[in-house]
Parts: sequence; C-alpha cells; structure tokens
Amino acid sequence: MDFTFTEDQLLFQESVRDFLVNEVTPERIRASWETDSGRDPALWRQLAELGLTGITVPEECGGLGMSALDFVLLAQECGNVALPEPLVHTVLVAVPMLQDIGGDLAAHWLPKIAAGDARVVVGLAQNLVVEDAHIADLLILQHGDTLVAATADQVELQLNESIDPSRKLFTFALKSGATPLATGAEAAPLVSSALNHGALGCAAQALGLAQRMIDLSVQYTSERQQFGKPIGSFQAVKHHMANIAVRLEYAKAPTHRAAYAISLQQDIAAHAVSHAKLAACEAANLAAKNSHQVHGAMGYTWEVDLHIYMKKAWALANTYGDAGFHKARIADHIFATGAALGAGATFA
Repeated sequence: MDFTFTEDQLLFQESVRDFLVNEVTPERIRASWETDSGRDPALWRQLAELGLTGITVPEECGGLGMSALDFVLLAQECGNVALPEPLVHTVLVAVPMLQDIGGDLAAHWLPKIAAGDARVVVGLAQNLVVEDAHIADLLILQHGDTLVAATADQVELQLNESIDPSRKLFTFALKSGATPLATGAEAAPLVSSALNHGALGCAAQALGLAQRMIDLSVQYTSERQQFGKPIGSFQAVKHHMANIAVRLEYAKAPTHRAAYAISLQQDIAAHAVSHAKLAACEAANLAAKNSHQVHGAMGYTWEVDLHIYMKKAWALANTYGDAGFHKARIADHIFATGAALGAGATFA
C-alpha cells in the first residue's frame, strides 16, 4: 500500500508555496491590520485566479473537483505564511457544507465561490464566534439546534477582539429573513461534518505554522551571537529545535490520515481528525514555546515576526474544538465496547 502523495500533489504544493511565500509576507500581513476589514481583496482575487478558491468545488460548478486529501498539503502552506484570507475555511468547511446541503443554495453559491466572487462563512456553536463574518456574502450559522442561511443584511454583528490581529471574530444576532436549513437530528450530521472539516484545516495549518517558527528560530539563532559564537551552535538551543522537529514529524501522518478518512467518508473520520488536531496543535504550541525561548527578550517584541505565527497557533488550538473536546472524542473511541484497537486493527 502506497501512503505517499502523488507527484502532481507535491508539485501543486510546491507551486502554491512559491506563490504564498512571495505574496503573503509579514509586511503585507502587518499592513492588513491597519485596514478596516483586515482583508486584502487583491490577494483574494489572486487566490481565485490560481483556482485555489474552487479546489473542492465540483467541476460542474466551475471548480476543480478535488478532495480534502488534495488540499491538505496546501493548507499546510497557508499555515506556513499565516495566511489571513479565509481560503482554508472556504475550501475545507464552506464548500463541503454547501455540498452536503445541496439544492438551490449549493447550485447558486458554489459557482460564485469557485470564481472568487463570493465568500461563504460557516459559524458553529462550538466556536462561540464567527470568523470573517464581516466580509461574508452568505453565512451558514448554527443557531441553537437549527442551521440557518443568512445574507449580510440579515445579521447584526459585534466585533470581538482576538489575540491574533489577523483574525476578525464576531458574535451575531439574526434579523428577519434568514432561511432555516435543518433542525435537530437533521442538522446534527451537517454540524458534525463541518466541525471535522474545520478541525482538519486547523491541524494542517498548525503543521505549517510549526515549521515556520522553526525556520525563523534557526535563522535568528544562526545570526545572534554570544561569547563570540552564534547561539544556534549551543547544544541547548539545538535541543529545543530538535524537540519541535520530532513532534512536528510525528504530527504529519495523523493529519494526512485524517484528510484521507474525510475524503473517503470513513467511519473513523471523527476520531482521526481529533488525533490529528491534538498532535498538530501540540507541535505548534511547543514550537511557539521553544522558539520564544531561543529568541530571548526579542521574542516578546512586535518587531520580530515570530509573534505573527505564534499567536495564530494559539488561536487555532482552541478553534473547532479545544484539546479537552478532542481528547474526549478519542477517549470515547478507545473505551467504546468492542473497539477495534491494536496492530491487527490498523487496516480494518
């Protein structure tokens, strides 16, 4: 059995990486913090022209018809640059949810998403707040046990501050005119699927963020000198970076496995996603801690770019379920009656 990504998937990742590294610079991110929306319409248009907004949109709706497994490597690259634009949310949460809902709603909005002409945001009760609600053309919101679809003029938004300046978070109140989509038992599988897709997106981005923090720290410690030597040559500093690298490497396989499970709609998708998010966010949190330490006092300043990636990692760790939520899901799976565990059940 071949667990490697295909050559096409790896080439696509490389080309997207080159684009994002060149276009989504720390300077551009900082500039976006000074704008009213915190978003860059020109960058969104560039992403759409590359076909990235329509990756998971079906071909008959103008997209590329790819899966979460095709996108997971690209989501890592979005994390590597701390992309502020809601590309991962669009591709991994909004599009699959519209496909699950189907009907006229999907037929109307999916072509617009693929073309980059509309932004659709999903708001789940698990997150308490809705990210990027202020720029959404359509919002699919969990309101109690009901899912509703609302346009921008059918919601009243209130901004909530985030530790990450790139994240724009809102609570909402529904006005008249919002359209009920599903309620109760009918809404539950839609919410569960969106939660799994969102958690996968967080895990993939956390991998990229961890790698970026390693890269920044290695660069800084190779230039910063003490006792006439670069501090990166000291064994203690090397150990800090090595510890992150090990944790990061062990987080990649669960994340890619979760993307595979979601793409094939396997029964294990929920606990596979929880495993992935726990492993990836723990790696990113360790990267933030150790990178901060090797930067010393400079790590506390806004002038150093480290905090851009560190704060995003902290925020993602508690988005689409915190560690306690995902550990509980893993525990439910492990301690379930008749659970298939052990080496013999690996490929069951």
